[in-house]
Amino acid sequence: MTIKMTHNNINNIEKGKTYLVTGGSGFLGRCLIKRILKAGGNVKTIARDEGKLISLKQEHPEVEIITGDIADPFDMKNALKDINAIFHLAAFKHVGIAEDQPRECIKSNLIGSLNLLELTANMDLDYIMMVSTDKTAIVSGVYGASKFLMERLTHQFENNYPNHTYRTVRYGNVLYSTGSVLCKWKDLLEANKEIIITEPEATRFYWTVDQAVDLIFDCLDNATNSQPFVPEMKAIKMGDLLTAMAEKYLPKDGTLKVKQIGMQPGENLHEKVLSDGISSGEADKFTIEEIKKMI
Repeated sequence: MTIKMTHNNINNIEKGKTYLVTGGSGFLGRCLIKRILKAGGNVKTIARDEGKLISLKQEHPEVEIITGDIADPFDMKNALKDINAIFHLAAFKHVGIAEDQPRECIKSNLIGSLNLLELTANMDLDYIMMVSTDKTAIVSGVYGASKFLMERLTHQFENNYPNHTYRTVRYGNVLYSTGSVLCKWKDLLEANKEIIITEPEATRFYWTVDQAVDLIFDCLDNATNSQPFVPEMKAIKMGDLLTAMAEKYLPKDGTLKVKQIGMQPGENLHEKVLSDGISSGEADKFTIEEIKKMI
């Protein structure tokens, strides 16, 4: 289901209720938590990175923090106590590292998600929101395969537990998310160091973290089942992204140094958010000036 973004109102957060955000210490998770708290909800989060959780607690003392692994049933049982709904964001999401460490990727994205689904099967929850990726539309690597299976499991649980509300959103790439090439390129450009790019003609769907959070609540308002809920998105050519970032961040006396290494295992030249939808290569593109405003 492809949709147009409609609003950023929050109609599915109720004051006094408690919302579990898995992976709440991540880039998207922190933004989502801010929205939930602003709407009057209480938040509990589970994540593995103790340092990031401490930082989150300092920023939002009211958030209940659980340091744990979603792939550990004991940790998940602890996180699921006294909650009303779930936003499942925790994931191992670096495409390249997933190829090198498939066990860790599967452990987090598949086993962790299955733990969540099994442990909540007999709970009374308002909804379970699963966050997925456009890498599931054309599966070419471990990361995409693990998230594709997560989507399939969610659909299976929906069939087995029809009284539950399961929802799934599919994202493109979120600007400046953890591990994003934008973070690496920005630091390297400001230091006038060599940039590594896979393929300048490669394209990706990109949007901001606020748009990503908006999609979650649009899905809760408009979706009717667990089938992937995706937005209409414009794409960015990676060569244009590099040009825009160089114009914005490279020192005036600097020299752009680029090393092209070609497409890597698990990557696609162009992406899709739906298997029968248009690819990022076919989609409308952001101009370099538009990209500069976004970054």
